[in-house]
Amino acid sequence: MKREKWFDRKFDFSFEENIFPLLLKRLEEAPSILANTIDSLTKEQLIHKRNGKWSIQENMGHLIDLEPIWQGRLNDILTDKIELRPADLQNQKTDFAQHNLRDSNDLLREFSDIRSITVNQLYQLTEKEIYKHALHPRLKTPMRTMDLFLFVAEHDDHHIAAIEELKMK
Repeated sequence: MKREKWFDRKFDFSFEENIFPLLLKRLEEAPSILANTIDSLTKEQLIHKRNGKWSIQENMGHLIDLEPIWQGRLNDILTDKIELRPADLQNQKTDFAQHNLRDSNDLLREFSDIRSITVNQLYQLTEKEIYKHALHPRLKTPMRTMDLFLFVAEHDDHHIAAIEELKMK
């Protein structure tokens, strides 16, 4: 089955029920899922690039690279910014980071550490803060805190699925 390109994805944030507790669980478990996904792979498998696309380690590094954006966007919402800070849509940070030169265990540890910071912030939120919103700069739609972290969880899943695909080839 072909995976949809990230920028082609459509998101529906019209739901009213509070799914935040489920999202927290997904966000919290992402580092463990990632670790299990790459368990027993060789360095060659981890850094191999296919068709000019990111390697497994570059996908891992990308999750680390974007976490400050998610944390910043949370701050944007909580401080009543009208629009969320933009992301680098060309992903230059990941392209130039040389994640393939790093040890995969260091990447896993860094993702776990930075994600823990995010999750700890999220556990402190009130229900009112979960429903606060700001405009997403690319999607041009209001995004509540809850929507933002659904987006993040989906982004995690997208890259973990990409890693799974790379493992199979």
